[in-house]
Amino acid sequence: MESSKNFFDLFVWKKAHEFVLCVYKSCNSFPDFEQFGLRSQFTRAAVSIAANIAEGYKRLSKKDKLHFFNISQGSLEECKYYILLSRDLEYISNEDYAQLCSLAKETSKLLLLYIQGIQGNNCTDSQD
Repeated sequence: MESSKNFFDLFVWKKAHEFVLCVYKSCNSFPDFEQFGLRSQFTRAAVSIAANIAEGYKRLSKKDKLHFFNISQGSLEECKYYILLSRDLEYISNEDYAQLCSLAKETSKLLLLYIQGIQGNNCTDSQD
């Protein structure tokens, strides 16, 4: 596994952060009445993906790391539904829908690969 000094170095975190920024940009087109509804749920779930990768990065045991990365996976799946719902409610354009789907798919693949790397790694600290 590639050596890293902090979570900012992780490609999976960078992709998750890119996804969060895209979610926030897309949510700008939501109606005002969704401020505390779908917009809030969507942005919170998106932030949770990158935040849990960051938190899991510093955990010392594999079990703890995997727990946080699994939470990230769950939040990402939640976002996939919000992407579909946002499109079906016509809150986002087809272009935004395609971009969000693409970023979600890339992030999901990278997160799975990162998890598999930790599962196959005998050391408990990813900073080695």
